[in-house]
Amino acid sequence: MSIRVIGTGFGRTGTDSMREALTMLGFGPCHHMSEVTAHEEQKRLWRALAKGAVPDWDRLFAGYKSCVDWPSAHYWRELIETYPEARVILTWRSPESWWESFAKTILPAVGGSRDQESLGIALVSKQVFGDRPQDRAHAIAVYEANVAAVLNTVPAERLLVHKLGDGWEPLCAHLGVPVPAEPYPSRNTTKEFRTALSLK
Repeated sequence: MSIRVIGTGFGRTGTDSMREALTMLGFGPCHHMSEVTAHEEQKRLWRALAKGAVPDWDRLFAGYKSCVDWPSAHYWRELIETYPEARVILTWRSPESWWESFAKTILPAVGGSRDQESLGIALVSKQVFGDRPQDRAHAIAVYEANVAAVLNTVPAERLLVHKLGDGWEPLCAHLGVPVPAEPYPSRNTTKEFRTALSLK
């Protein structure tokens, strides 16, 4: 099994809904941060990578057909080279609405963690945001720079920019599959994220 779809968008850009959508379309299992938190071996491998281990992508993605969200989204440059046949999706929302969601969900989760090796701290906070995730202007600039890099790097015919609310049609056209009868999934809203966080 090889990765067939690579997500390049930051967390809180509809990545969990996209994970579910890709699974429904036959591109699952889809790798997502939830997989890392659910499986000790995944956690061990990705934490080692964040600390500088040489990546073994086929092992990291063993059993998966697609990947979205962090941690994989941080490595999209390497992944699009490693899996040249894979389609690429940039999940997108306006920088301001992304920050509003990020600040209410991931930021408190990272700030409340005492585990310095967690991917929320070691990867998202330190590597993605240069240890300044709480700095709104800086975080938005990092978000915008990632969007620009994807647009400037990935060939247009290989890339889909999927905005919140776009639904099935552009996604299915990009992947060459029929549109399902079921509604496009809507998962992991800010309220759901915060509720889940409070239960942990």
